[in-house]
Amino acid sequence: MPHATLPPPATAPQTKAPAGACDTHVHLVGAPADFPLWEGRVEDPAPGPDFQGYLDLYRTHLDTLGFTRGVIVHSILYGADNSVTFATLREMGRNFKGVGLLPDTATMADLDHFATNQMAALRLNYVHGGILTWEGARKLAPALADRGLHIQMLLNAHKHIADIAADIVALPCPLVIDHLGWPDLSAGINEPGFQTLLRLVGTGRAYVKLSALYRLCDAPYDTADAHVAALVAANPARCLWGSDWPHLMLADAKMPHASALLDAFHRAVPDPDHRQQILVTNPDTLFFR
Repeated sequence: MPHATLPPPATAPQTKAPAGACDTHVHLVGAPADFPLWEGRVEDPAPGPDFQGYLDLYRTHLDTLGFTRGVIVHSILYGADNSVTFATLREMGRNFKGVGLLPDTATMADLDHFATNQMAALRLNYVHGGILTWEGARKLAPALADRGLHIQMLLNAHKHIADIAADIVALPCPLVIDHLGWPDLSAGINEPGFQTLLRLVGTGRAYVKLSALYRLCDAPYDTADAHVAALVAANPARCLWGSDWPHLMLADAKMPHASALLDAFHRAVPDPDHRQQILVTNPDTLFFR
């Protein structure tokens, strides 16, 4: 089984995040002995740190970039066993929320456990597959809404969003789409799928994370500037930012410095009011109220 690679030591960005900022997309892992790994995983955590060691690295990441709040997105490396994410939330405290994984057969008791243990959402992966389907998420959506939970989703806008746009509009709970909708940057912002994403964001039917640019293009990530700017222009009240630290399952992507990703955000989003809204106000509204 291949191993993930440890992220590089944290370095300071050109501009730190403002007071109260929230990094809305990170993963926490540990040594293989710390928590049971899913048999369907494609890699193991990077060798070296145990769970407490990763927590120390995460705290350094937050402090160096200027974040005081965070959202822990449960890694598929652990399947539907959310123990590592629950443990992280207990360690990090009330300024941190979680996004977990459950199968289509999740029970109301499972969702109750999420709602009472700092979890904010249930995630599905439309790109790589996983343990929850879109149909399963749709069926669970009313129960999620009743508990103040939402759905988070990874998809390719140019491949998937047209097929489910009507479903998204009809959802009774919020939907957050990861990584700019993982678009085909080479097709430009007028690509039909990305235009559909812009309409959903623009009408408030979906949030979008301005995250993981390193999975879409190489540093300094300016190839994604037009897509980031278009999403912010569509509706800054529905944009979030996340580092995707510690950058698991890189595939063909190059390991980034999280500081360079924050610098890329500041370059593509020059308006200070928009920066404040995306880094502080929007996470507060979605995750902490």
